[in-house]
Amino acid sequence: MKTYRIRKPKIVVIGGGTGLPVILKSLRNQGADITAVVTVADDGGSSGEIRNSVAMVPPGDMRNILVSLSDMPQLYEDIFQYRFKKDDKFLANHSIGNLIIAAVSEMRGSTYEAIQLLSKMLHVDGHIYPSSEQPLVLHAVYKDGTSQAGESKIALDRKTIDHVYVTNVDNDEVPRAARKVVNSILAADMVVLGPGSLFTSILPNLVIQEIGDALLKTKAETVYICNIMTQKGETEHFSDADHIRVLHNHLQQKFVDTVLVNVEPVPEGYMDFELYDEYLVQVTHDFKGLREEGCRVISADFLKLRNGGVFHDGDKVVEELMRLLYGVKM
Repeated sequence: MKTYRIRKPKIVVIGGGTGLPVILKSLRNQGADITAVVTVADDGGSSGEIRNSVAMVPPGDMRNILVSLSDMPQLYEDIFQYRFKKDDKFLANHSIGNLIIAAVSEMRGSTYEAIQLLSKMLHVDGHIYPSSEQPLVLHAVYKDGTSQAGESKIALDRKTIDHVYVTNVDNDEVPRAARKVVNSILAADMVVLGPGSLFTSILPNLVIQEIGDALLKTKAETVYICNIMTQKGETEHFSDADHIRVLHNHLQQKFVDTVLVNVEPVPEGYMDFELYDEYLVQVTHDFKGLREEGCRVISADFLKLRNGGVFHDGDKVVEELMRLLYGVKM
């Protein structure tokens, strides 16, 4: 009697920030071959300080991805994620995980190699690659013609962004994609963008030309998980269709196949705007505009409320992704 092995679907998730780990944690148990491509343009907080001190790509987003794809016990995760108190002068605000990544990067002479080693140590189920092996500077050009450099500074100006681009921190060479990133995108069955800050978490990856070109060439289903809330200095007054227009304008081609849109309203008075001060109001819907951009729209309740904040429900999002994936011929 013959037996047949069904290959694992290849899913590449691209982005950064706090949204990506939510999706990856729910994807981990779906029997997929997961690759996370993580932004390296973060220059704020602990990541920014370490990046400037050790001359490495910022570790924070990769630390969170390592945890989300690892089967480590909760105690180990708590230790890895522990952040020193603000009054601990020398180590103030640094997380133990960031310091470990910095140490292994110095040992190996490469953050890319450090993440591969730590992935094995932490029993990561999947692949984690920085989008570039060099730290990058994110630049924003505003609609009024002015510009700003530095991911942490861009939203502070509260200006309308026209486009963003990246440069290497240490040289004037064209930023290059990290090893295996392009091949992972070209070999994927599905590429997922987000959720995350449009201009500072998702686009810093896509404007690396090799990654942008791979997204235009791949035969994978390309899915954008639209943010639930608008963000100060980034997507103020944006509809879901505005997000897609920005993505398409940056790569100068319509490449997003499907958009996941949350239609569940956030209860009035629920948001703690002091704690989550970067968020404004819910993203408005423009389904006609999305169709004009050539996108299939999946609208559902993807909302999760926690501790006065608004998040995507990872399990609900992944349920739709898997339904979409197996509905598309592989």
